[in-house]
Amino acid sequence: MPEGDTVWQAAKRLHDALAGQTLTRSDFRVPKYATADLTGRRVLDVTPRGKHLLTRVEGGLTVHSHLRMDGSWKVYADGQRWTGGPAHQIRLILGTADRAAVGYRLPVLELLRTADEQRVVGHLGPDLLGPDWDPDRALANLLRDPARPLGEALLDQRNLAGIGNVYKSELCFLLGVTPWLPVGELPAAPAAKLPALAQRLLEANRERPVRRTTGGHRGQDLFVYGRAPRPCPRCGTSIRVADQGDGSRDRPTYWCPVCQAGPAPHAARATGTGRRRTA
Repeated sequence: MPEGDTVWQAAKRLHDALAGQTLTRSDFRVPKYATADLTGRRVLDVTPRGKHLLTRVEGGLTVHSHLRMDGSWKVYADGQRWTGGPAHQIRLILGTADRAAVGYRLPVLELLRTADEQRVVGHLGPDLLGPDWDPDRALANLLRDPARPLGEALLDQRNLAGIGNVYKSELCFLLGVTPWLPVGELPAAPAAKLPALAQRLLEANRERPVRRTTGGHRGQDLFVYGRAPRPCPRCGTSIRVADQGDGSRDRPTYWCPVCQAGPAPHAARATGTGRRRTA
């Protein structure tokens, strides 16, 4: 699933292409909004909120979309060939005189009043890349359920918005604890620096085409995510991978059994495949 930095990039591409422009094409390809027409309206802005995208247009309307696992927004110049997938996967086209923003495989797409945006994003915690970022509130949210595994707490967008599976694994490695450590058992020093570290990682990567958390350490982009069974860059032990439930699905979680203290599943695998970001 795209994480906060990837969604921020998508929002920037859409904003640069559409903001201030009048829509000359509006094509919703979902039954609920088949008759909706935004042509003639000016796009005001495209704003990311955690992993959500809010495209606001004149007349007090907002197009809300979420990419989930497979969705993407592509921007094409007039006359450019569309390459985001087959036509039947297109869910929305928003066009101007010289650009077309095409939403492919969007699992969440709705048109709502701008005044009602809180209905779809009001549950989110502080946005790591947003103006509402509040590290103290984010940490308080995480610590609210001390028995919850840290990895699950980090993925819960109600605590802080923007972290996905990659940053979950990388943050836990940098903090020196496993993603299965109960939040309440996180030592004081790592807990205190967690929000700032998370925000710094996402902010550093929001304009990069390839996500990097290592600072280029030994030519690697990531410390542990997608690297099982290769050696840990710090101690040389084989990196492990196992599924960690987040309440709705299991996700592969990577860690070093030596460098990271805390509980871990006995059925951990020493094999895995890397994943690149999608946008």
